[in-house]
Amino acid sequence: MQQYVLIIENGEGNLELIAKLVRRAGLTPVGATSLTEGKARFSQNMPETFLCAIVAYSLPDAPKGESIDFTVESFIPTIATTESLDSAIRDKVLERDVVDYIPKENSQNYDYLNRLISRLEKNKSTGVVVVSTNRVLRSKTVSLLQRHNFIAFECLTATDAMQCLSEYKNVRLVITDNTLPDMTGTHFVASLRKAFSKEQLAIMGVAGGKGMLMSAHFIKSGANDFLRVPYCHEEFLCRVMQNVEYIESVEEIRRVANTDYLTGLPNRRHFFYMVTVQHQNLSEDHALALIDLDFFKSINDTHGHDAGDIVLKAMAALIEFYFPDEIISRFGGEEFCIYMPSTPLKEACERLDDFRKVVEAEIIQLPKSDIKVTCSIGVSGAHTQRVDKLLSLADKQLYAAKNSGRNQVKCEPPDVPQQEQASLL
Repeated sequence: MQQYVLIIENGEGNLELIAKLVRRAGLTPVGATSLTEGKARFSQNMPETFLCAIVAYSLPDAPKGESIDFTVESFIPTIATTESLDSAIRDKVLERDVVDYIPKENSQNYDYLNRLISRLEKNKSTGVVVVSTNRVLRSKTVSLLQRHNFIAFECLTATDAMQCLSEYKNVRLVITDNTLPDMTGTHFVASLRKAFSKEQLAIMGVAGGKGMLMSAHFIKSGANDFLRVPYCHEEFLCRVMQNVEYIESVEEIRRVANTDYLTGLPNRRHFFYMVTVQHQNLSEDHALALIDLDFFKSINDTHGHDAGDIVLKAMAALIEFYFPDEIISRFGGEEFCIYMPSTPLKEACERLDDFRKVVEAEIIQLPKSDIKVTCSIGVSGAHTQRVDKLLSLADKQLYAAKNSGRNQVKCEPPDVPQQEQASLL
């Protein structure tokens, strides 16, 4: 569904500036310079197509925030803007159920607005757990999170929160106070840190103003951040956004480090990590395959390296589609690897030969022509606990497939000599 952003701004200059930020976020601006025009533009589209609204507090036909009231009452997440940082106007804006308040006084505020727009879409799939027995605090916190499109989970106890974290893998932040029925907040944070590192899960402690050292207790117990209540609306949301973005940044760094830049498949290093971590004891009914595209150099020489990249991407897509539950990787160049941890050798070879036929029949569209490719596959099902041994045996079979005319599957028998097994285990 198309994602629009309704912009109601006082002047064409402000409207165009914010529209550029919206386009940069990959969204479509729907602009107006008055409340009347904004209502008309809004009525021309389905309400569900609007991600949010960015609305000026003062407009020629709405001088006291009436435009904000309109978008809030239309159930559009609303970001309010003002010409300057005025405390009286700020208080009037924050009395309303707005997402945030942006004074247009410097370029950094516009940068923050750009981040905020992007976050409203990301937050739809981001979970935050709020743990507190204080109903007022819990309700206020959840309400603010929901304005930002977060998926908010309410928990009364540390045990409930741990259960929630085990069920929902999209949680990036836990917000907890210190007075929980089953343990203190600091003990809860310490127990969370045994299961989740600071790079996996952000934790924010909250507490009243009586305990001046509570912030230090939370941080020393493993919290990423601390906020004293009653808290400021804007500070709370800034801290939430900062903590969630930190977790996402670490995830992105890991993703880039573990992913082949061209095909999007896991890279060689991540392949070894996944095999050794997920399968510390390798099954006897397993198989490892090396797949190599035939005559790939001639594709590059004839059609160019861009065409070669298209072929590699197509091959990666086929591997992902036909082996969704296996550990796959691009090993480098035109070589790919598949580890099947619970597949007997005979079954693996049959599946791989079916895949070879699929590759042979596939038509790959290039900018100037269509081509077909073939692949050679070497497979090993040796009874060994060493992945490098499986790779070595599969590589020998791949070499045999190449020497036997290509476009075929060669399989290594599962049994290896007893003295070799003893040296490998």
